Amino acid sequence: MRLERVEKGTTRMQKTDVRYQAFVTILNEQLRPAMGCTEPIAIAYAAALARRILGEPVESARVRVSGNIIKNAKSVTVPNTDGKKGIEAACAAGIIGGDPDLELEVISRLTQEDLNQVDELLLRKIIRVELLDEGHIFDILIELKGSRHTASVRITDRHTNVVMMERDGQSLMSSEQEKEICAEESNEELLTIESIFDFASTCDIADVEEPIARQIAMNTAISEAGMREQWGACIGRIWLKMYGEQDLKARACAYAAAGSDARMGGCDLPVVINSGSGNQGITVSVPVIEYAKAMGASKEKLYRALVLSNLVAIHQKSQIGCLSAYCGVVSAGSAAGAGIAFLEGGDLYLINHTIVNSLAILSGTICDGAKASCAAKIANAVNAALLAYHMALSKQQFRAGDGIIKKGVENTIHSVSRLARDGMAVTDQEILKIMIDQ
Repeated sequence: MRLERVEKGTTRMQKTDVRYQAFVTILNEQLRPAMGCTEPIAIAYAAALARRILGEPVESARVRVSGNIIKNAKSVTVPNTDGKKGIEAACAAGIIGGDPDLELEVISRLTQEDLNQVDELLLRKIIRVELLDEGHIFDILIELKGSRHTASVRITDRHTNVVMMERDGQSLMSSEQEKEICAEESNEELLTIESIFDFASTCDIADVEEPIARQIAMNTAISEAGMREQWGACIGRIWLKMYGEQDLKARACAYAAAGSDARMGGCDLPVVINSGSGNQGITVSVPVIEYAKAMGASKEKLYRALVLSNLVAIHQKSQIGCLSAYCGVVSAGSAAGAGIAFLEGGDLYLINHTIVNSLAILSGTICDGAKASCAAKIANAVNAALLAYHMALSKQQFRAGDGIIKKGVENTIHSVSRLARDGMAVTDQEILKIMIDQ
């Protein structure tokens, strides 16, 4: 089936094009299931790996983490732990019942007996948390001691990027693994809004079906759970009460927020993440899914819209970095707006202006860690993106020279990324100091 936009002259990206396979790879790598907030889960993953390496009961644990990990892990509920919060709880859960083979679903199989042992471990107060400041924004180093052995695991830059595994001071990583880490290069630099549009418009659905289908199923399920049950601050339910079930825009905002309500509140349902974040994965997908339901859109149309929204978000975050003082749902919200524009037949011009307008409205929103208020930020980000889209439909747009807006969507994304990555670096440090009462 050929979409109308292809017939109007969209460039069909051939499978032989290096970008085609790169974009497929990006979607498969980035759209991964995770249970709970990804930073404490990454701590649990590292702890589970270290416990496997140690091979004996843990007598002491040292958890060294970068400031941004502290920011995102200290206040959020760790799923499957009976409501426990924070770094120590995540580490204990990983040590006791974590299965490292499950990666970001590492503590999804904890039993009641495991939870009893987690409680006992925490009561022993053998887990020490320290700041790790060695140049990585994302940095986790777990050091375990037993009666006879020691074990260390380090994860940097991305949630499952293991760069060190040691037992008794001896590396357990093969030379091939070490070379792979050193040589790894991202394909994300190939992303542009135009190439994303071409790929989303013309790609073989079979090549992207698995990660997109998983995202639809999982993120819909957790957003519905957030609406049914009392999770977090119930932002989704409050938003819908304010604006009404019949308002499509309200449902798009509310159900996205509800997914975050559940996730931040400790719901044990998995989420398909985007750019390492469950909140961003929810934001780029749930509003687009809600619009597709209301429109009666075909499976193909929905999948193509989600391909676009996911890649637009990844494109922006690849320039900002995994963690920063800049709230990632602003990027994800603008991507959702672009996905909705695409879903409704919008061309590249309309999508470009939706993104620019959205970034002009909300850029500068701070990230002060993972917690219940993330859901409110998601609702506002989606709402801003929908305003941006309707501005573009009305031929209204913010133009170059309006604050940090530049001429062209790529220049604007670069401008906003510079603000988030470089301009807000000091802000990030102050946020952390405020959070830990320094």
